[in-house]
Amino acid sequence: MTDIITTPETFWNSLREQLLEVIPADTVRVWFDNMRVGRIDDDGCELITPNEFSAIWIRDNYLDVIRQEADRLVGRPYTVDLLGDLGDQDEQSSQNDRLKSTTNKSKKSSNRMTGPALQGRSLGINPKNTFTNFIVGGGSELAHAACIAVSNAPAHAYNPLFLYGETGLGKTHLMHAVAHQALNRNPSCRITYVSCEKFTNEFIRAIQENSLTKFRARYRSVDYLLIDDIQFLAGKERIQEEFFHTFNEIYEAQRQIFLTSDRPAGEIDKIESRLLSRFQWGLVTDIQAPDLETRVAILTRKAEAMGIKIEDDILEFLAKNISRNVRRMEGALTRVAGYVGLTRKKADLETVQRLLKDILREENLSRITIEAIQKKVVDYYHLRMADMLSRRRPANIAFPRQVAMYLSRILTEHSLQEIGATFGGRDHGTVIHACKTVENMMDQDNSIKQSVELLNEQLSQSME
Repeated sequence: MTDIITTPETFWNSLREQLLEVIPADTVRVWFDNMRVGRIDDDGCELITPNEFSAIWIRDNYLDVIRQEADRLVGRPYTVDLLGDLGDQDEQSSQNDRLKSTTNKSKKSSNRMTGPALQGRSLGINPKNTFTNFIVGGGSELAHAACIAVSNAPAHAYNPLFLYGETGLGKTHLMHAVAHQALNRNPSCRITYVSCEKFTNEFIRAIQENSLTKFRARYRSVDYLLIDDIQFLAGKERIQEEFFHTFNEIYEAQRQIFLTSDRPAGEIDKIESRLLSRFQWGLVTDIQAPDLETRVAILTRKAEAMGIKIEDDILEFLAKNISRNVRRMEGALTRVAGYVGLTRKKADLETVQRLLKDILREENLSRITIEAIQKKVVDYYHLRMADMLSRRRPANIAFPRQVAMYLSRILTEHSLQEIGATFGGRDHGTVIHACKTVENMMDQDNSIKQSVELLNEQLSQSME
């Protein structure tokens, strides 16, 4: 056997690490961590789940992903079969019958993804992230429409397309959907999808290995260049220079560029102005947190895909209490579904609260408001709330105001413009200056550092 397949444990640990790259961690923890490897050899393996329910759910939702990642891990086509645990000996006969049935079903569904789907998977595109699986709400209508436009008419509709929004709202989903749609429309089109971090690491490796020509050929000869989290270019001057020329070559060749970020282009600090201007040449649009009705629809759709019945009151509880991050909300549902499927018990509200204690805590922390921060800072420095909003700039007012801006930046997910607006209509540049001032003062004066850290701790504890 190869080095990767020395033992079942070694193989599974390596495969699990790869699965974590393409499957949410909560999903892996609930559905995959109790899995074990049965038969294994150079040609393939059997993965065994705790029960038949788990096997059916994983087979319906992630077996193709598991097989593709196994192929990538081993470096060649590798067979993966999925079985439910055979259980006690007195049940062996009935389980064998079921196993035969399962095996037959598996054979019918064992064909690997072909054509565009397989091509997309090889690019690192999640096969589940399609336009069909994306629930459109009021906060994502424009983003969704723009993505459909660039997938059907590259470089004609919006080039570049710059999509920004908070973490977990569906930016990566839409980027993957563009790739899928483009491949369905034209299977021969050349697509490169990569995170900004990976782009950076590959550039550094190309320098070390004296292979910049190969690196440039890969990124500058594509029909679609899709880069996730472009904000990570901040402060990396040499890589910005490289990306500037890559951008120009693709754009001038009338090919599509699609970038995502966690903030508007103008708020990305330490980015060359020539790059910022290019980010804004095409369409800049945001994706916002979905409203309650959309969140319920998302959860309902996902529960149906899992084949699990979750009571409406539980779905509504999840939608109300996890509102700003769709990925976190779906992870919470997966945990509840895992409990229902594996225990065969109905999940009541008390059980759900216990299961999701850590997720609900994180969500509560994310609900710290700018107003709450202002009040805490005002009380700490013995000021009036009006001082936060005033144009007065004596040191005893200006610095606490800057502290409040700094805490608003690190404890909330509001944009710089939104923060500035709540401090008497100030602009984003003022907020950036305030944050840098506080950071410098904390480095220079330990008492200031302790005061700011104390305020941070008190605000965080107040939401628990």
